[in-house]
Amino acid sequence: MRFPRVALGLPGWIDDLVADVDHKYPTDVDRMRLVVELSRRNVQNATGGPFGAAIFDLSTNRLVAPGVNLVPTTNLSIAHAEMVAIMVAQKVVGSFDLGGPGLPPYELVASTEPCAMCFGAVPWSGVRRLVCGARDEDARAIGFDEGPKMPDWVPALEERGISVVRDVCREEAATVLREYAERDGIIYNARRGEQSEMGDGR
Repeated sequence: MRFPRVALGLPGWIDDLVADVDHKYPTDVDRMRLVVELSRRNVQNATGGPFGAAIFDLSTNRLVAPGVNLVPTTNLSIAHAEMVAIMVAQKVVGSFDLGGPGLPPYELVASTEPCAMCFGAVPWSGVRRLVCGARDEDARAIGFDEGPKMPDWVPALEERGISVVRDVCREEAATVLREYAERDGIIYNARRGEQSEMGDGR
């Protein structure tokens, strides 16, 4: 085949972080702290951008799939933490619909509110709940453009039966964003010369 095969793989350090497959994460804070730690280690290990995400099984409070941002290390603009977590979870579960018949309720936890692209992926993924740490403005403050997301995105998801919780460990999550900026991490908005005219996402 003359076109390249596209494959994503999680960084090796994630296996050590989540080695205990039976560990339970009973609260929003417990789950968010794992996700923030994913984002922090992604920065510290230079394996991607300052964003983490994970899918949890709400019937057991166990981790189904972790995800980290892989954009700068894979040269794939869609490899955001939420997208990676969703893809890994769907492979683990064996279904493109995490809300399908016979499946438990699944939750997406993201260290930062979803950008325009990841917002669009949330309802298609099948998750029943979204929990966010840092806000859009925290990502924008270090130079990321979150894209043209509708202002009433929370009610839009709730109308689809997806509950949304915001600001869980917001300061902890925002600290990772600032640390990334302080380390001169790549702010990888596309077409950077036109940022003042159009948004391109993280």
